[in-house]
Amino acid sequence: MTALFVTKRFFNIDAVYNREVQEKLTGELTFLAPLKSETELENRKEELQTVDYIFSTWGMLALTKEQILTYFPNLKAVFYAAGTVQAFARPFLELGISVHSAWRANGIPVAEVTVSEIILANKGFFRRRVRDRSEWNNHDPERRFPGNYGAKIGLLGAGMIGTKVIELLRPYRLEILVFDPFLSDERANALGIKKASLEEIFETCHIVSNHLANKPETVGIISRDLLSRMDEYSVFINTGRGAQVDMDALIDEMRAHPGRTAILDVTDPQEPPREDHPVYTLENIFLTPHIAGSIGDEMHRMADFMYEEYLAVANGKAPCHAVSVEMLETMA
Repeated sequence: MTALFVTKRFFNIDAVYNREVQEKLTGELTFLAPLKSETELENRKEELQTVDYIFSTWGMLALTKEQILTYFPNLKAVFYAAGTVQAFARPFLELGISVHSAWRANGIPVAEVTVSEIILANKGFFRRRVRDRSEWNNHDPERRFPGNYGAKIGLLGAGMIGTKVIELLRPYRLEILVFDPFLSDERANALGIKKASLEEIFETCHIVSNHLANKPETVGIISRDLLSRMDEYSVFINTGRGAQVDMDALIDEMRAHPGRTAILDVTDPQEPPREDHPVYTLENIFLTPHIAGSIGDEMHRMADFMYEEYLAVANGKAPCHAVSVEMLETMA
């Protein structure tokens, strides 16, 4: 069987597929030289005809149906050691070529980061930094920070990441409200959470965390109206997608309500925001550079998932991480 790595950001291959996984793969498959650009397709047309499997990660080429049929007529599966496949998967799936994604693996650190931020935010961690003796005061007569017993947490989205957040929060005694149009009553009961509207979540929850799928219909869904409903000392966390937030409204609300806190790992329309963006200067906004997803050695987890997925496919077993056209409608 023949395979190759495909990504226009080739430095990602060694960062994601560590030596151990590459040795396992090359011990079972014959690898062609990596494909780094669509400009290589025509010159390599003859050898690409033999490819059975593509392995990729961030930077996967977005090929058309015509290109796939012309250059990869023997292709059986694509293994994507990263998260969302929205940018490239549909043409492969519509041609009957299976696509397998490590989005569950990439979602694990996102959920872990989110939960850590929720736990710390409930204690006031982001607002109680001590820089001199006069600030050493752990009294909170206004009950700005409820702690982690009985606090209301609002989650937007109960997909893989939202569900993992619920699972990791289970040891704490917290009341979890979830907005997700695709969440059934039966599943909500099984998760031990309460279904709620966006309005109820923003009005009643101390912390609101965004995990909605990145779809056209969710762009700007976190609107000025919703943000204005937040309590004076509430916290908004976004480790999902920046496009879902009305950033102008968020900036206005953070300025008007300095007791509120926003913890942002993603922004829109740019990452990073433009140089003069107020997000850099507002004391109640904490901005991190898109680090919630897999970084460092966490990236190897995604390659491990895809190696195990390849073994399942190659041995005729049921894969665990296959993506369907239907899944593209709700996936991030």
